[in-house]
Amino acid sequence: MKLEVYEAKTLEEAKAKALESLNVEENEILFKTEEKKGKLFKGNTYLFKAIKIADIASFLKEKLAELLVNMGIDAKYETNVRDEQISIKIYSDKNSILIGKNGQTLMAIQTVLRQMVHNEIGLYPYILLDVENYKEKKIGHLERNAKRIAKEVLKTKIEVKLDDMNSYERRIVHNALSNFKNISTTSEGEEPHRHIVISYKED
Repeated sequence: MKLEVYEAKTLEEAKAKALESLNVEENEILFKTEEKKGKLFKGNTYLFKAIKIADIASFLKEKLAELLVNMGIDAKYETNVRDEQISIKIYSDKNSILIGKNGQTLMAIQTVLRQMVHNEIGLYPYILLDVENYKEKKIGHLERNAKRIAKEVLKTKIEVKLDDMNSYERRIVHNALSNFKNISTTSEGEEPHRHIVISYKED
């Protein structure tokens, strides 16, 4: 797995070259850009380094299979690429081992996979790794709980500090309450004890 490199006089031209060569839309690739200094009497050029997200997904499935074999777990996978996100759902008869306490094992596997991609191409993909519907259920629970607390804050106007959460969980809560009128959410504290505070705000 490697980045394909396209060079042109402008960044837009380099990008157009890449999209045409790879036969994809921009939201189907991960890329980085670089300005290349021209030699004497020559102008600068631009490098557009890109890879198909679908190719990253194939790499991830291969590496995930290796990881799970080393863990002694037999599993099947369902992969989906959408909106620049790679979703991989794992099905096995050892879900509790894969998930771990509060999803810590699952999050650790996801972190290892992201780092593997970064080691290869210098970019971090957006991966959502799930075991059957564990994360979907957890998202639903986080959203319902956040909205219930926000309604209490609207009534009492007293801020509420939530339990410590990782960045993924905090993002879910922030998004769930982003359109709540008269409610603000802020992240406070230092990792791994960072948490969200839900507060009342005047119009």
